[in-house]
Amino acid sequence: MDFLIRQALPEDLADAGRITVDAFVGDGFTKPTSGYVDLLRDAGRRAREAELLVAVDSSGAGVLGCVTFAVGGTEWADIASPREGEIRMLATSPASRGRGVGEALVRAAVTRSRELGLAGMAFSTRPEMTTAHRIYERVGFLRTPERDWAPYPGMDLMVYTMAFPQPA
Repeated sequence: MDFLIRQALPEDLADAGRITVDAFVGDGFTKPTSGYVDLLRDAGRRAREAELLVAVDSSGAGVLGCVTFAVGGTEWADIASPREGEIRMLATSPASRGRGVGEALVRAAVTRSRELGLAGMAFSTRPEMTTAHRIYERVGFLRTPERDWAPYPGMDLMVYTMAFPQPA
């Protein structure tokens, strides 16, 4: 890999916010006029209130992608139980797509969940985010339709989960 995954540093926040907005708005998942854009842009808040993982280019060229990681039962977790980790706002810059950045960020969140001794992970995704679905399935997540939900009418979300083996 020609990049590394780590916790976001203060100097990463502006790029992480921009990349997240570019991915969600630019790929047509969020309207530019939506209030959600402010939340997507505010990487500093995500880093303070949850964990913001970034992929950074080994050559120092900057942030390639990011994902917000939260433990269930906290403000940034929508669907995870308190014994699960959750990812939010997975985003990669258009120029870094196809390099494995998104998958590496998802795998880093799985590792973080295991480090915290959680029982697994659960998170939501939009049905049209098919590229992300392929990553989730490749990493080992399973569709869990019985946990699908809608934060408001017309915004249907699919849930993916992964259970970790527990010691006997």
